[in-house]
Amino acid sequence: MAALEFCLAAVPLFTLIFAILDFGRYTITIQSLRMLADASARANMIKCYTPAVIASNSPSTCTGDYLADADKQTIAPFLYGAGLTPTVSTAATATAGGNALVVTARQTGFTMLVPIWGSTFNAPSASTNIPY
Repeated sequence: MAALEFCLAAVPLFTLIFAILDFGRYTITIQSLRMLADASARANMIKCYTPAVIASNSPSTCTGDYLADADKQTIAPFLYGAGLTPTVSTAATATAGGNALVVTARQTGFTMLVPIWGSTFNAPSASTNIPY
């Protein structure tokens, strides 16, 4: 009888423990993507955005990736685990408050380990806006 009770209690308990660990992994990934997007936006502002504004040019052409892969790995080492590599892209967009450069960091191969989440949290991304 004790073995049966253990089985009835263990399944939800271990599911809850693994779900908490999996969601923690997702949270660390999102925070690392935010750090990477912010660092990429800073590099963009230093290397292209500010010189373009000083020269009275539109910074809308500053859509390059100004961080080397080694710098990205130093900023967010957690994102490079399990053979994954994050991607960073910059695009000029029009927003309600004016124009902005949007720097987006994505982790394309990321998937949740516990199947209760479905595909809701797969392929996380984080963005930073640079208004102009």
